[in-house]
Amino acid sequence: MKQFFLLVLVGLVSVVLSGCGYNTLQTKEEVVFKAWGDIESTLQRRSDLIPNLVETVKGYAAHEKETLQAVVDARSKVGTVQLSAQDLSNPAAMQQLQAAQGQLSSALSKLLLVVERYPDLKANQNFLDLQNQLEGTENRINVARQRYNTAVSDFNGAIRRFPANLTNKFLLHLERKEYFKAEEGAKTLPKVSF
Repeated sequence: MKQFFLLVLVGLVSVVLSGCGYNTLQTKEEVVFKAWGDIESTLQRRSDLIPNLVETVKGYAAHEKETLQAVVDARSKVGTVQLSAQDLSNPAAMQQLQAAQGQLSSALSKLLLVVERYPDLKANQNFLDLQNQLEGTENRINVARQRYNTAVSDFNGAIRRFPANLTNKFLLHLERKEYFKAEEGAKTLPKVSF
């Protein structure tokens, strides 16, 4: 009788523990970290392409130093903002990274406007290839951000659902992760004038 009771108790404990979500929560957190790594990788790709773009434009538009310098400065600033996987729960760190990335995007937009003034540059095959790579990289960054936010949503929901919320509260102590948010003013439509 004692052995039967012990066997039933072991069975119940194993069923309860198998449904506690311990492994699932850790797996979901790893998905968030991987998605963040994908964002960092695509941001690095953009950062690597920018010097080539700037040098190509410099050859055609030497007197546009202010715009070119703004791109170089923004790229340097982006390089100084470092965000580790542990900072994904820190809203201030995420905001700082997003602000630096926003400044870089703004500077790149101005640079591409400068290009409009130089038809020879726009026709240059090397520049066109570089511009296409940069556009593709921007698209990859957007996709990586969306995937990261999806992973964060899944993770944040998982640590709040029963019974995994108890596992997190008593065993894991995982923190909610921050979403990658739009830049300030992103909701405002840009003005286009001819």
